[in-house]
Amino acid sequence: MMGWIALVLIAALAVGALWLLKLRGALLQLGAAAIFLGAAGYALQGSPGTPGSPRTSAQAAPPVRLTNIRHDFFGQFTGAESWLRISEALASRGRTADAVGALTAAVREHPGDPQLWVGLGNALVDHAGMITPASQFAYRHAAEIAPGHPAPTFFYGLALARSGEREAAIALWKETLARAPADASWRPRVEDALAALDGTATP
Repeated sequence: MMGWIALVLIAALAVGALWLLKLRGALLQLGAAAIFLGAAGYALQGSPGTPGSPRTSAQAAPPVRLTNIRHDFFGQFTGAESWLRISEALASRGRTADAVGALTAAVREHPGDPQLWVGLGNALVDHAGMITPASQFAYRHAAEIAPGHPAPTFFYGLALARSGEREAAIALWKETLARAPADASWRPRVEDALAALDGTATP
C-alpha cells in the first residue's frame, strides 16, 4: 500500500515541479503526460506494493542509436546537436528518464526547433520501450513547426515499427517517399528502412 501512495505522491510532486519551472500550455501537457504514463506503466508492469530490486542491464532494452540517421536528416552542425548528444549519452548509460528530462528542458528553451522535438519523441520512445501519446505529441509538434520536413514522419514511422505497428510504419514511409524529390540526400535512408521492414526493394 505504501508503494502505491508513494507512486501517486511522486507523480504529483513531479507535475508540481514542472509548474514551478514555468512550463505552461503544450510543454506542461507533454511533461505531465510523460510522468503519468510512466507511473501507469509501472503500476501495470511493476509491483508498487513490494520492495524494489535493481533492474539488471540484461533486463533493460538498450536505446536505439539514432545519431547517424539524425544527421542524415538534419546535418551534424546544428544548434540542437549539443542537447541531443547529452540526451543520447544519458540514454546509452540506461538513464532514459534523464535523457527525456534533458530534451524537455531543451524544448522549453528552444520551442521552435523541430529537431529537438523529434529528439524528445525518440527519447520518450526509448524510455517507454514503445510509442506513447507523449511521443506522438512530440513528433506531431515537430511536423507542425517544420511542415514538409521528412524527419518527423520518418522517426514517427520508426517509433511505430519499434512498437510492432509494422503496417502503419510502412504506409507512412511509402507516403514520405512518394512526396520526396528523387535526389533528396535522405531518400536512401528511408528506402533502406522500408526495404528492411517491408521485405521488398524500393524503386
